[in-house]
Amino acid sequence: MKSRVRIVRLLAVATICFGALFYTTGAALKPGYLQVTHFISELNATGTPWAMELGLFGFVPLGALFAAFLVAASPIAHVRGISRIGFWLLWSQPIIFIGAALAPCDAGCPIGGSPSQVAHDFLGLTTYFACALAFVLLAFSPGLTARWRVLLVVAGCMWLTLFALMLQPELAHIRGLLQRLADTLLAAVIVIVAWRMVPGAASSAPNNSFKPKPLRGSA
Repeated sequence: MKSRVRIVRLLAVATICFGALFYTTGAALKPGYLQVTHFISELNATGTPWAMELGLFGFVPLGALFAAFLVAASPIAHVRGISRIGFWLLWSQPIIFIGAALAPCDAGCPIGGSPSQVAHDFLGLTTYFACALAFVLLAFSPGLTARWRVLLVVAGCMWLTLFALMLQPELAHIRGLLQRLADTLLAAVIVIVAWRMVPGAASSAPNNSFKPKPLRGSA
């Protein structure tokens, strides 16, 4: 169990660090790309420089790392009931990262356009709402204190608010910044799962072990 906890936390750190490195390196490679202005998915927008490379060596491994984190955490994370549903909904993020490589947006990431852009829009819309719901449902995880529960609910509300704001035409000049703020919330939730929902080695227990202890002296 101790090694499992270490693997989960290592994958959490690896996912966050690789994402930050990918966003920074991709922005540096991409001519005219500004992190404050451009959506993250524009890193591999169809027909733009480095699109294929940033999709295959950026979005795909990022999604794979996130998926590996979820697979490793699933057997030991303290989630049940609706918080378990929230954990499952976190799979929306590996799906959208890999989906961004398989269905890249058009240049400028408009709403509507080529079939790939339409698929990209559908993935983005569904996974953003799924992730917001994931944050809120994870707040019901057993063992979390009130502070962490409130933080997760607030993160879910902020995630949806940032999503709505980044689509506003008058905020197009900072839409990249808004999206990266949302990704910062996602990173924070990864940390909460890895360090607050996955128990430490001394108190580790599988997520199906929430059973009442028998009264002393009972048969």
